[in-house]
Amino acid sequence: MIGKQAPDFDLEAYVNGEFKKVKLSDYRGKWLILFFYPADFTFVCPTEIEGFAEEYEKFKEKETEIVAASVDSAFVHKAWAETDKRIAKVKFPILADRLGQVSRAYGVYNEESGNAHRGLFIIDPYGIIKYVVVTDDNVGRSTNETYRVLAALQTGGLCGVNWKEGQETIKN
Repeated sequence: MIGKQAPDFDLEAYVNGEFKKVKLSDYRGKWLILFFYPADFTFVCPTEIEGFAEEYEKFKEKETEIVAASVDSAFVHKAWAETDKRIAKVKFPILADRLGQVSRAYGVYNEESGNAHRGLFIIDPYGIIKYVVVTDDNVGRSTNETYRVLAALQTGGLCGVNWKEGQETIKN
């Protein structure tokens, strides 16, 4: 999927206490972190969502938006946000991919469980996928590593192992 146009989506989402339609095209001109997680009301998922919620402003400073997605309904997302203080922190959309169509389009749908695997995609302002990571459902993703990779991609240069923001890129 790297270097290819990100699959389009147009789904209902829970955003800041409201239900809204959210489309990939809403993010043209900005970087986008799109991450899928298995299910609401679970164990590892709220830690990831809280982590991205706590770092949201830092990502926004990089002209980057965040969108989360699971196969749960927007009503379940709302109930989760109303009952879990970690999820109540979220200011970005949580997509309701009820039929798994978007999860399938991004290659992270688990046919056995009916949930999405933990897939994370960094999409550039033109809608091109620049980074993909998919992990076992038992392992949460790192907001620090996601930010590091985003910053590296935004340089447009060659960034070696463990490159950190502010360091020079490799000259070829």
